[in-house]
Amino acid sequence: MSAATVPLFALALALGAALLLRLLDGRRPGVDGLFSALAWLALVPLAALAAWPQQATLTQAGLAVALVVALLARDREDLAQSEVALKLAWTLGGALALSWAGESLLATAAGSAVAREQWPALALQLDPYALWTSALALSLLAAVVLLGAAPFHFWLADVVQGARAWQAPLVAAGLQAAGAALLVRRLDGIADFDAGRSLARAVLGLAALLALVAGAATLATQRRPERRVGTLASLQGALVLASLAAFPGAPPFADEGAGALSGWAVHLALALSGAAALARFVPVDNRPAQGAAGLFRRHRLSAIAGAYALLSLAGVPGTPGARWWLAVARALVAAHRSGLVLALAFAWLVAFTVAVREIRSAFGSPEPAAPLPHATPLAARGALWCAAAGLLALIWRG
Repeated sequence: MSAATVPLFALALALGAALLLRLLDGRRPGVDGLFSALAWLALVPLAALAAWPQQATLTQAGLAVALVVALLARDREDLAQSEVALKLAWTLGGALALSWAGESLLATAAGSAVAREQWPALALQLDPYALWTSALALSLLAAVVLLGAAPFHFWLADVVQGARAWQAPLVAAGLQAAGAALLVRRLDGIADFDAGRSLARAVLGLAALLALVAGAATLATQRRPERRVGTLASLQGALVLASLAAFPGAPPFADEGAGALSGWAVHLALALSGAAALARFVPVDNRPAQGAAGLFRRHRLSAIAGAYALLSLAGVPGTPGARWWLAVARALVAAHRSGLVLALAFAWLVAFTVAVREIRSAFGSPEPAAPLPHATPLAARGALWCAAAGLLALIWRG
């Protein structure tokens, strides 16, 4: 399989997993079939954004947020999903508005709206230092919020828990991919402007440190499996921040090659598809003395496929997700960011521990303490296999 076809293959698998889970969604019986199909097709642009995020702009990110809010708000009888839509509207909408203001200030100060052309103009020091530094910090805000990095990680956990199983993975991955792309576009060429590079290095370093430490601390205290998956996704956003904090202006995961950002986003979409589906069948109470969950006792191979997706999201060695953690660790060591290296190690240890503990709890003790729940539907097991097949394809790629 060529490198060019991997994103397309992964896109098809992520959408296939969403369609299988959509077939299970019986919370609104009797809904018009055409309208329901259109709601599922609304995931296609989000999946495309996750597979090819390189060209995303601030306007496209705003349109993606509007699409997500409309998708989640369409069912007014679903209170949890409506609450998620409201949170996304005021959180992401406000961040986008502030970033647009920052972009406008930078364009006014530099006389150009193109990031690469702004840094040489700002290097002439014709504008007050406070003006362009404030504008630069504001312009980065929307990207950090879209990445779901702490302290803005709550929206990812809310989406995975409150949105429907067929919507949450691609919604989260699409918006996070847009956030990563916005950071790359905003910092394009900043290495040629020493003052701007120093400011970006400091701002992104602080954001990455907070995202890794606070995200790991939150993950360790989460009780619901869905919220653990969402918090693991927020740590993926923290990896992008840490990678750019090491070398502002360079592409994230630069050691992984030109398509690294696309590979990261594709992995995120697939890992979330499997891990978020698995979370629906994992017990909330994390006590390994209980009996195994129905999925893990009746369909062990499907459970292993879902567990593999969860472990990949946590960066466990032997999964494709480990390459992104390792790439960031290498970049931070090369940049002599020892504080961030320690924060990364702490976050990885917490993610590893939580993922393994959750799987151990789901497999349970040898002798079940309670009767088994109902059997897991075939479509849900198919969604887990779609995610696992995509992750194995990523390993095959390299």
